[in-house]
Amino acid sequence: MRRAFLKNIAMSTTAILAGCATPRLNQHKGHVAIVGGGFSGATVAKYIRIWSKGQIAVSLIERRKEFVSCPISNLVIVGNKNLSEITFSYDGLRKLGVNLIHDEVIFINPNGRSIRLKNGADITFDRCILAPGVDFIYDDLPGLSADSAQLKCLHAYKAGPQTLLLQKQIKNIADGGTYLLAIPKMPYVCPPGPYERASLIADYFKKNKSRSKVIIADGNSEPQSKKNLFLSTWSNDYRGNLEYLPNMPLIDVNTAENIAIFDFDKIKSDVINAIPPQQIGKIGRSTGIRLINGRWADVNWLNLESKSHPNIHVIGDATFPSPLMPKSGHMANQQGKVLAAALVNIFNDVPPNPDPVVMNTCYSFVNTEMAMHVSSVFSFDKEKETFLSIPGAGGLSQASSHLEAMYALGWARNIWADTLSP
Repeated sequence: MRRAFLKNIAMSTTAILAGCATPRLNQHKGHVAIVGGGFSGATVAKYIRIWSKGQIAVSLIERRKEFVSCPISNLVIVGNKNLSEITFSYDGLRKLGVNLIHDEVIFINPNGRSIRLKNGADITFDRCILAPGVDFIYDDLPGLSADSAQLKCLHAYKAGPQTLLLQKQIKNIADGGTYLLAIPKMPYVCPPGPYERASLIADYFKKNKSRSKVIIADGNSEPQSKKNLFLSTWSNDYRGNLEYLPNMPLIDVNTAENIAIFDFDKIKSDVINAIPPQQIGKIGRSTGIRLINGRWADVNWLNLESKSHPNIHVIGDATFPSPLMPKSGHMANQQGKVLAAALVNIFNDVPPNPDPVVMNTCYSFVNTEMAMHVSSVFSFDKEKETFLSIPGAGGLSQASSHLEAMYALGWARNIWADTLSP
């Protein structure tokens, strides 16, 4: 199975690259500026440099000086991994000639093809790639409008400081206390991520605080990924430790009294972990690109160019997903490769590959020793102008296992290396 997975990684890269022009040996083909250094931004930076043989200049603008992986971060919350184990340097990209700029973008001038940084510097570009990830929408949660409230009622959905803060909150719960996880309605980043987190915390309670309880208040009608596998795990392994409440969208939080407020109920808990609804990162909204549902970038999937702004491309979690396509680290990595191949062609006056194929694999831990996976493959549909899932491709675990936990950690090492290593 592991060999098959590695083969799929290689095949997906080949499918994306098919039709990518071999660059002519002239220099200074152009400059690509990338805003955001997550899975999508880092991947596209890497592969533009590799596939253009260094002939396309790349600047990557990222506020954080280190890459922190959201995949595997739930294991940090329960103390099975350290934050340092999912934190990586950008040095591999520097070795490829990527110009790393650790600053914040405050303004993009699409017509003038320039970017203004917080430090006052301006950067010009031939093509700009927005990979800003997501921002959280607090408008419908007035109790969380203040920064102080958000630090008490954490989301911990961007790996980093809040991951460790939530870890501390979980450890400080007394035996017999409750942890409530509020999940927003779809779409949100990493559909199975919240259910994995709830499972791991239920496992932690079962081992360390047997009288404590996990409550999942899900804004959706059912688990949004690996449904039957999660439901079976909760019923068999966490009966009495975990309660699942579907159709329970959070409408507010009273942080002073630790009360989660719903349409027809209020639940008091020792720890409330509220994941708010999400939208494209702020710089995507302020640039004025066309959004679908006011939240997600509308793109041409063959080159991920904004449908409203020529020369501005958007990738990763910030895009409006094609049918069944998850917002995930693996899919962000794949989109980065699609765009890298397209831009190498564009700078060589060649059309983008008309038949790209991408894949996604997502592992979820149900305890610190066992995991399960779901995978899918998507091909571009010319008539519908989007990626569609290929029937029969991909797959789903029959059950969680120790072996899949090993595969999950192997997958993580592979995706980190594929994204960041030279």
